[in-house]
Amino acid sequence: MQNYIRKRAVLVGQHILKNSSTVRQTAEVFGISKSTVHKDVSERLPRINKELAGQVKIILEKNKAERHIRGGEATRQKYAAIKNK
Repeated sequence: MQNYIRKRAVLVGQHILKNSSTVRQTAEVFGISKSTVHKDVSERLPRINKELAGQVKIILEKNKAERHIRGGEATRQKYAAIKNK
């Protein structure tokens, strides 16, 4: 694994841990795809730093469990904006 990929995987993991960010939010911040974020934290990070990978996994599982709530809120806001036009 190339050194810049190792550094990115650690930075992505630290960002998710610090901000409780979703994969989508993290991808936007780093300018990479959601697939790359997912691969960095699920495959690469455990080989680099098992402890950080475990902590990130907990946050991502929490985000996944809450995604239906965020999706519903986004839809509610979308239709509220349309209604107010």
